[in-house]
Amino acid sequence: MVGVCHCSRCRKAGSSVYAYVRAEAFFWVAGRDLVARYAPTPPLRFNRCFCARCGTALGDPFSGRVLAIAASCLDDGVRLTPDFHEYVADSPSWRRPEA
Repeated sequence: MVGVCHCSRCRKAGSSVYAYVRAEAFFWVAGRDLVARYAPTPPLRFNRCFCARCGTALGDPFSGRVLAIAASCLDDGVRLTPDFHEYVADSPSWRRPEA
């Protein structure tokens, strides 16, 4: 499943399009040792992971039964079509999803 989050936090983290994957279906091909994690202070709750070498946003590939993987870190050739949008009211005026 693919979702687009329009909240300012996701946009500022470098990706607001996420592929949601069941934890048991996810595996690392390479680079797990390069993942850095930012844990926000409450009341914010979602960790932000990124590549310690290049800074690419990864989403949160460690927490929960369903993982949010930033679409921006996926290799070319992956076809993603959003299944839903969330926090649409928070999207900037220059980018509103079409109805």
